[in-house]
Amino acid sequence: MFKNYFFLFLSIVSINVNCSAQKQKLKLTTEANSNQNSSAAIIPGADQMEKYLPMLKGKKVALLVNHTSTVGKAHIIDTLIKLGVGIKVIFGPEHGFRGDAPDGAKIETTSDPKTGVPVISLYGKKNKPAPEDLKDVDIMVYDIQDVGTRYYTFISSMQYFMEAALENNIPLIILDRPNPNGFYVDGPVLDTAFKSFVGMQPIPVVYGMTIGEYANMIMQQGWLSDAANKAYHTLKLVRYMAGAKYFQLHVIPVANYTHKSKYILPIKPSPNLPDIGSIYWYGSTCFFEGTTLSEGRGTTKPFEYIGHPLLPKTMFSFTPASTAGAPSPKHKDKVCYGWNLSGTPEQVLKMVDNKVQIKYLIEAYKLFPDKENFFNKGINRLAGNNELAQQIKDGKSEAEIRKSWEPRLNEFKKIRKQYLMYADF
Repeated sequence: MFKNYFFLFLSIVSINVNCSAQKQKLKLTTEANSNQNSSAAIIPGADQMEKYLPMLKGKKVALLVNHTSTVGKAHIIDTLIKLGVGIKVIFGPEHGFRGDAPDGAKIETTSDPKTGVPVISLYGKKNKPAPEDLKDVDIMVYDIQDVGTRYYTFISSMQYFMEAALENNIPLIILDRPNPNGFYVDGPVLDTAFKSFVGMQPIPVVYGMTIGEYANMIMQQGWLSDAANKAYHTLKLVRYMAGAKYFQLHVIPVANYTHKSKYILPIKPSPNLPDIGSIYWYGSTCFFEGTTLSEGRGTTKPFEYIGHPLLPKTMFSFTPASTAGAPSPKHKDKVCYGWNLSGTPEQVLKMVDNKVQIKYLIEAYKLFPDKENFFNKGINRLAGNNELAQQIKDGKSEAEIRKSWEPRLNEFKKIRKQYLMYADF
């Protein structure tokens, strides 16, 4: 028996890890990314198969993936099967394994018609893999493109998947991907009294981390389930014996990525985020889901068209219609008046201005004639507090509202810095 302790720690080239007895941590095995040259092509973790394929060979594998989980132009499932990897089970998040289900649609458990592998939905009857779902699984893999906003549910699915890995002591590989909104941090920090599947952690609306950085943060900050936290901390106290089984988190980093990168997604991440303009605006205009206004679902520009039939008819007009991604949008087939926030990627970036923009929410409330029915019960879940809606009702200015975010936002920024794997903005 060794007398020293064995701890997981995040292995990153740019960080000197202190392994003294006072600061020992569980070892988080992460492949180092030594090239941060912004002029080089950004390469997601999944495309760097030489770094994780050896860990999958001869193993029974469980994956949480969707349509964005590609290696080159091929789906990661098809690629791994061709290479002889034994896939035991596939888990699917919101929008389903193939990514074509509308927002909020409950997904049934089925099997992949192409490969015959069982597909278990984590957006329907349950959000977390059960122990029986992971029976005989040797290793778990997470690979889904995120957009870097708190209420985009893939980070919630990742958390539950990670908890299941810890609770069942199964190694987990996260194939990291760029964050298209990873170049700023802003918005109200969630009050955990308002915890839900669209906001599980005390983070701001736009949190400026990749999924690999985020996973390491929530694990080491103790923000997981009680059982997962206990498993993590127990392992920090268990003496390591040669051959002993212990939880491992392997993060395969993105090559040539920094938090200054402006990454255009090659595949739309969900039905109502069809382009980079919608993705850039999503952190700001998703608040309109918590109002009676249309957030542009049922148009070609969701989250870029904002309006309502009762707003002034002199404003921009659009008509939501039934689409595959939004079969029953707000104000379907009615002319809405409001704002057109679309433009080129450069124009949209300038409009968003590295902020969670609330000026349109404030202005819409001022213009809306039926103020009693402007907000719906979803606004507090999206804001992560019961303050934002009340501040707008009370006539607070944008500057006053933003100032109220600052104490907790600054606190989060300090926490975030501890877990960054890539050069910051």
